[in-house]
Amino acid sequence: MDKLLKLLEDGHARTIVQLAMELNTSSEDVRRKVEYLEMIGVIRRISMTASSCKGCSGCGGEGHGDGKGGCSGCMPSGDLLHMGDMWEVVKR
Repeated sequence: MDKLLKLLEDGHARTIVQLAMELNTSSEDVRRKVEYLEMIGVIRRISMTASSCKGCSGCGGEGHGDGKGGCSGCMPSGDLLHMGDMWEVVKR
């Protein structure tokens, strides 16, 4: 679990498959660990929607809760648009 948490903390986006490869385990094992860490509140899934902006530098600090597509500071673009789920560590 510690290795998984360190990977999630480093700020790089990875798919479940990429995490499994880096951890030398199966995708199912990583998915199970991620679900457990989410359930106990150690990590949370990041929602990449327009309403998730809380005033980042990409929108000048005003936020975008209006559903009009998000700002460049929050929303992925290009090849990253369909990168899959992401999580952030909220407590350790």
